Amino acid sequence: MSSPADVGTEAAAAEAPDPPRPPRAERTGRFAALIALGILLTRVFGLVRQRIFGHYFGTSDAADAFNAAARIPNFLQNLFGEGVLSASFIPVYAGLLARGEREAADRLAGVVGALLALVTTILVALGVALTPLLVSTVAMGFTGEKRELTELLVRIMFPGIGLLVCSAWCLGILNSHRKFLLSYTAPVAWNLVLIAAIWWWGRQGAALPRLAVVAAWAAVLGSALQFGVQLPTVFRLAPGIRPSLHTASGHVRSVVRGFAPVFVGRGVVQISGYIDASIATLIAPGILSVFTYAQALYLLPGSLFGMSISAAELPAMASLTGSGEEVATHLRGRLNAGLQRIAFFIVPSAVAFLALGDVVAAPVFRTGRFTQADVRWVWAALAGASLGLLASTLGRLYSSTFYALRDTRTPLRFAVVRVLLTLVLGYSSALVLPRALGVDPRWGIAALTTASGVAGWVEFALLRRALDRRLGPTGVALRYVGKLWLAAGLGAAAAWGVKLALGTEHAVLLAVVALGAYGALYFGVTAAMSVGETAAIATRLRARIGAGRR
Repeated sequence: MSSPADVGTEAAAAEAPDPPRPPRAERTGRFAALIALGILLTRVFGLVRQRIFGHYFGTSDAADAFNAAARIPNFLQNLFGEGVLSASFIPVYAGLLARGEREAADRLAGVVGALLALVTTILVALGVALTPLLVSTVAMGFTGEKRELTELLVRIMFPGIGLLVCSAWCLGILNSHRKFLLSYTAPVAWNLVLIAAIWWWGRQGAALPRLAVVAAWAAVLGSALQFGVQLPTVFRLAPGIRPSLHTASGHVRSVVRGFAPVFVGRGVVQISGYIDASIATLIAPGILSVFTYAQALYLLPGSLFGMSISAAELPAMASLTGSGEEVATHLRGRLNAGLQRIAFFIVPSAVAFLALGDVVAAPVFRTGRFTQADVRWVWAALAGASLGLLASTLGRLYSSTFYALRDTRTPLRFAVVRVLLTLVLGYSSALVLPRALGVDPRWGIAALTTASGVAGWVEFALLRRALDRRLGPTGVALRYVGKLWLAAGLGAAAAWGVKLALGTEHAVLLAVVALGAYGALYFGVTAAMSVGETAAIATRLRARIGAGRR
């Protein structure tokens, strides 16, 4: 583990004579806003896709088969995709751009792109060949026709995931050039293709297994479109990119050295997700689909606020230069400010999922084959996931800070701890606890997501302690977080009053009124308690309103 002084030595070697000047906070804030906008658009279309999927599939065997099949090749995407490239490629590539070495940056991008294409091609072929083994691993509870359909869908979708890996390469280049909006709105194309395919064939009355096959082919087409819409801008920003397997460059070796531990670390994290999905298949029929629907909701705030801030900060952090003490000071300042912004939005999101999960889920999913009973089980999953939402989102920014320091091994070690805890706690709580208590085994989904949340808090605590040793004290003040929890609790109480008054029959009306009251009271209480983020948001809104009037 290197010290801040080691960081300064590395920065000096990069021949950057100027003292460090952190990018202006408001400029990074605009970048984060662009990323949040892109993610919001993608997630909105994703929720539309999930709603249409739920309308035609519900929590049927075909829904379970499709959701399991999508998870298997997604393992490859997440291994080689955005997370790994953000950790290993962006810091080196963005550093070259910051020093004005455009030709070296283009050469690096060409080699990394070629290596990704080669490796993913090989792994896609292996994945197709080893599909039965993979299905046995991740969908242990599937048998008969349900298993056969899952295997067919996996083989169809695997090539599309290779294209999504290439799309993540585009994202790394675009983010380094601060072109965030395109990279995070490109997945809208993927969602649109699936929405159109499921809606059209579903209206034609296609049988569910056939409709699942159509959706799988649509996923492949959508992957190609998502990759294709980014390429023109990538080549405009980096016209010198040429595919190459010439790996002798020190910059390429630096990316590869960072890639290996992050690859393993992401693999460990993905194994954690596999464990959750595999345990879900053993709880009861349809619970894997419930788990997937809940994920579409509880990943939304983390993506909007955690990913947007982390993605905007990583290139800025990686571009800082100067002495070790100066870099450490600026990193600590950027990290703490980012953590505070994340907490402001994630705390009310977690409370909403815990107290109002049915109000959130019903207007999105309750249609067609998706019933009010299914909504309640999604709420159970959301309630469990809410307990670890803040930890996992803050942990993302801590990991990005380690990546900016060119340290990819420390997050890996803590990810391993998280996986082991997920395995032990998830299995014992989701499968053993409901039977021991004599309750419906489907309550295991709440125990499963709660166990994952506990593991997330342990990982977060380890990340924070390790970074504090390098940079000094980091984190969000307890007084500040306490104000947020209090405001969110008061907002939830008001929303519950609305819920009791209106009932649950009018899902959309209830969601608009109850969640509107919740949000208004949260912002009102935080403003009354002089929470800085509320004042900053109000100032930006007034400025935009004033600009619009002019």
